Parts: sequence; structure tokens; C-alpha cells
Amino acid sequence: MKPILGIFLIMTLHSAFAQEFPEIIENEIITALDYYPELKDTHIEFRFKKNIKKSTMQARPTFGSFFRSRKNRKYVILISETFKISEKRFLTTEIPSRILVGWIGHELGHIVDYQDRSKTNLIWFGLKYLFSDNHIVEAERAADTYAVSHGMESYILETKKFILNHADITPTYKSRIQKYYLSPEEIMDLVNDRDKAVEAATNLVH
Repeated sequence: MKPILGIFLIMTLHSAFAQEFPEIIENEIITALDYYPELKDTHIEFRFKKNIKKSTMQARPTFGSFFRSRKNRKYVILISETFKISEKRFLTTEIPSRILVGWIGHELGHIVDYQDRSKTNLIWFGLKYLFSDNHIVEAERAADTYAVSHGMESYILETKKFILNHADITPTYKSRIQKYYLSPEEIMDLVNDRDKAVEAATNLVH
């Protein structure tokens, strides 16, 4: 029987990575991490939290990381223990596995974005996220873009369709997804552009 949410954290024995995560979502986390080989040496803790306001997951550097060099930064991905559908709360771990992988893949996109930022830029980024609606749009769409560029489009699309097509998910939450994140159509445009670029590069080699 799997452990209760948030009680047991393990260090993965998966040879490619060194992250801390709840055992109950080990498979989903490893699946998402496999799409981000550049994060294999990055310290990331996945931690359940009782509730996250207006969100299901949230990625950020740890407080002490603001004073570290880029290569030594540590990150945490907070995961809400519950998910609200039509005024009822369900365990996040009861969400279909592929949907959970898509959510995690999006949060890993944030971490890739953070890695390229200087200390000052990262602090400024956080302040703008708190006070600028336009910056939230920019940041969330960037995370989606990173996930798609890493080949996670099938998971990201399933996650969005799960939310937007679920009859019992509140209109408020759906509106937030539509406002801040890439639409399924925009994701497919990114995929087509990526595939054309790969095809063009392949043709140049040959």
C-alpha cells in the first residue's frame, strides 16, 4: 500500500536523476523528468502542500538559492494535496496519470526558465509575477513553450483538454487556464513549427 500524501519523501534511485519526491507520484515525476535531461543534476524537491491558492502546482527556487550561483540553485515544486471540481475536493493523486505528468512537465518548464536568469533578474521576475497580470501570462506561456519544445505536447494537450472539457470544473478555473496559458491550437502551431525546423535541419545535413 502506498504511503499517505506528503509523509514519506524518497531520493530517487533512478540513475539519471537526483531529485526528492513523494513516492506516491514517483512514476509521474520520473516520466516528466525524462523529457528534461538538462535537469538531471538539478536539485528539485517535489513537496505536497495542503492547498495552493489559485493553482494546483507551483515551481520556485528555494529561499537560500537566491544567494547561490546558478549551477548550485535548488528548487521546489509544491503540489496541492487536493483538486477542486464542482465545489468538491479530490486528491490530486486521483487525477489521471498522464494529466499529472503534463502538470509536472509544465512546472519543470518554469525551472528551465529560472536556470537562465541571474540573481537580480530572478528576484525581479518574482516581484513582477506578484503584481503584473501581463507578466503572469508571459511566464506561464513560456513554461508551456518549454514543455512543448522538450517533446511533451501530448501530455500538455491532455492536461488542457482535461480541464477545459471537464463539465464539473469551475468556470473560474477554466477562464484562468484560457487567460494565462497556451491554447491547444497554439500548442499545435508550436509543434508544427518545431517539426518543420527539425525537417529543414535534417535536409541540410543530407
